[in-house]
Amino acid sequence: MTTVDHLRQVRLGNLRTVLLALVDRPGSRADLAARTGLTKATLSNLTEPLLAGGILVEEPATLAGMGRPSKPLRFHPAGPVAVGAEINVSHLAVETLGLDGATLERRLVPADMRKATADEVLDRVAGLIREVTEGSERTLLGVGLAFPGVVHDGAIVRAPNLPKLVGERLAERLGERTGLDVQLDNEANLAALAHLWPRHLAGEDFVHVTADVGIGAGVVLGGEVYRGVSGFAGELGHVVIERNGIRCTCGSRGCVERYAGLDVILREAGRRRLDSLRKALEAGDPKAAAAVRTAGEALGVGIATLMNLFDVPTVVLGGSYAVLYDHLREAVQSELDGRVLAGGERHTRLLASPLGEFAVVRGAAGLITRRAVQQPERLFA
Repeated sequence: MTTVDHLRQVRLGNLRTVLLALVDRPGSRADLAARTGLTKATLSNLTEPLLAGGILVEEPATLAGMGRPSKPLRFHPAGPVAVGAEINVSHLAVETLGLDGATLERRLVPADMRKATADEVLDRVAGLIREVTEGSERTLLGVGLAFPGVVHDGAIVRAPNLPKLVGERLAERLGERTGLDVQLDNEANLAALAHLWPRHLAGEDFVHVTADVGIGAGVVLGGEVYRGVSGFAGELGHVVIERNGIRCTCGSRGCVERYAGLDVILREAGRRRLDSLRKALEAGDPKAAAAVRTAGEALGVGIATLMNLFDVPTVVLGGSYAVLYDHLREAVQSELDGRVLAGGERHTRLLASPLGEFAVVRGAAGLITRRAVQQPERLFA
């Protein structure tokens, strides 16, 4: 490496440090110097191009205590944005996200994707992306694309509930439609990422469980999403809880999703939509309550298996489970208390995701904003 290359790497590393500090919270140059260990001169040198490029903005001077007034730096409210897009079995969603974590636009459209071709799915996703970006003069950093299946090396490897999309390179094809750089990842992993970036919402070690027709789990260890060697980690929906149970779309029997997936809950409750089920539960409908309780027991058995494997202290229920949390919690917690070996005085903490049904698409957009902060050269591309 030449001296010039070395200096460039040092500068990018310092720039990354400053941007990460600003993701945490805005601050003056003096404050940033104290938080990062960089000198004020270095900070000025680093932030001037960011100010000139509309990535940061300097606020008017304010006097806080003794000394000179400070001018806080923050991400520009009209700065670059990332797009998140979600393909799921029963809906499509998009969201635009600023570098500061602010949601600008979002859409969630109910849609049964089980029989749709790749072209049909991608045309609809591209249309939604145009809806939330057309007319905006803000720089688009790229698209994070979430998919409910196993993703490896840019391709869909396994998708029991969307078999027509197996083998497709969806990121490349969506990029061709939008002219944007697209990054593809599993939807459960991205839902977990949304609880890590840009804010830690559940600590550094947890499992995030989300459900549509299928069930996925994002496993977070030491502040990083654990994907496994081939991307199969977290396939909670296909953990077997009854050896000779109901046949599953994956080819096995007795998988968790055949007892606790959203479509199963709705069918057993005699309801067609989640909002209808929620209203029935609030009205005390016994059939709806029994369906959710039975699903919660099955879900608790599956989650207990993950807890015994990964020994994390927190489970976050997201997606439709977050909507149903008040009615699911008791049954799930009861199974965890009886089956998790590290129970007793160290009960597993069960939480409802504050992001609800938008965790996946927010995590997809966060995949791109995090990349931009960690690889700041992308901000000037």
